[in-house]
Amino acid sequence: MPREPHASHVVPDVGGADHTAPPPPSPGDRAARRRTVLGTGIGNALEWYDWNIYAVFTPFFAPQFFPESDPASALMATLAIFAVGFLMRPLGGLLFGRLSDRRGRRLAMVVSVGLASAGSLVIGLAPTHATIGVGASVLLLVTRLVQGLAHGGELPAAQTYVSEMAPHGRRGRWSSLIYVSGTCGIVVGEVLAAVLAGVLTDGQLHSWGWRVPFLVGAAIGAYALVTRMRLTETEAFEKQRESQDAGAAPSLWRDFRANRRACLRVVGITLGGTVTYYTWVVSAPAQAIAVHGFDPEAALWAGVLANLVFIAVLPVFGILSDRVGRKPVMLLSYVGILVLTFPLDLLIRDQVWQLGVAMTVAMLFIAASSAILPTVYAEMFPTGVRTAGVAVPYAFSVAACGGSAAYLQTWLSSHGLGHVFLLYTMALLLLAVVVIWRMPETKDVELT
Repeated sequence: MPREPHASHVVPDVGGADHTAPPPPSPGDRAARRRTVLGTGIGNALEWYDWNIYAVFTPFFAPQFFPESDPASALMATLAIFAVGFLMRPLGGLLFGRLSDRRGRRLAMVVSVGLASAGSLVIGLAPTHATIGVGASVLLLVTRLVQGLAHGGELPAAQTYVSEMAPHGRRGRWSSLIYVSGTCGIVVGEVLAAVLAGVLTDGQLHSWGWRVPFLVGAAIGAYALVTRMRLTETEAFEKQRESQDAGAAPSLWRDFRANRRACLRVVGITLGGTVTYYTWVVSAPAQAIAVHGFDPEAALWAGVLANLVFIAVLPVFGILSDRVGRKPVMLLSYVGILVLTFPLDLLIRDQVWQLGVAMTVAMLFIAASSAILPTVYAEMFPTGVRTAGVAVPYAFSVAACGGSAAYLQTWLSSHGLGHVFLLYTMALLLLAVVVIWRMPETKDVELT
């Protein structure tokens, strides 16, 4: 297998090339695409919903799993479990990536969503620290580790599935489905949180209201599981499986070595992206509540509005990348958020509108890369190692920097060192800019 797989299957965009639009899809094709959108989207939305509601509801359920006598320690311990859950993502990426590349994208997506929804059910029904003592803390930890395992394979498998199902020349547009559906999951979680904060008292939220979103997540997961079981496998994988059956069994580690440059690119791009994403898209409302003392309901609604703007512009950037290329859009995203890191942080002081404006501006730039990252990753690897090749370096990067972002930001801010977190974020973004600048354009890669 070549070291730079993209170089052998790029279709150059040269003068005189045939750019005839593809024929309109048949009714059967349209039905298959609807199943792809629904099956991939609902499961992907569950993953993002799950991780977001944990971050948003941490201040409410932390005292239920740790001693109530020290609320600050309970909050930090619960955030630490949020970060520890990410440690299972690399293992999940390896296991589910291998499962996806050897047994199929559909099977990997079915198993991952099943484990994730089961975890939500366990947390929603879990006994508290007052009932079983330290056992509650252990149960929360184990459940989050299992969910981390499942989520480590969910996103790469879903990204690969969508990229391989997308018509050539429209992968950027289809790629935006991943973050559109994922952000819809975040919005559902934040709307639910805002509604609960509005109709329940603070005491009710702390005692039982926090359980509602986890039980809703379990129900969404059950529906996603049934939907994904009805999906068909991708043509690219079926062709790869036939060649695997005819030849020697592939070696995962040999494939990683052969594609090591692509793996390093995934790491370089992901580190800065995951920190900014979890900082602005996921944790900003909770951070504003905990650090700035904002009203929970108002902060959550500000987050909802910013995420709606994020969803609206994602397909626009996907379509743009299909026309002008992946690299220009990626550079716009990372350079923009790099330049605005300090100004946007300084904007948030004592008014909720400041949070809303800062989140919206940050997420406009984050959307440019988020829309096309799934297809950019897929275009770096050949079919036989496409899921695992993305999943493992991506999961390590998210575990190292994404999962710890909320904890690190909270801890540094509490010690008057919030600027250190901003400098750390900017350094990772600068690394991503260098990686993107040096990587080849992949818009015309054939996923075969």
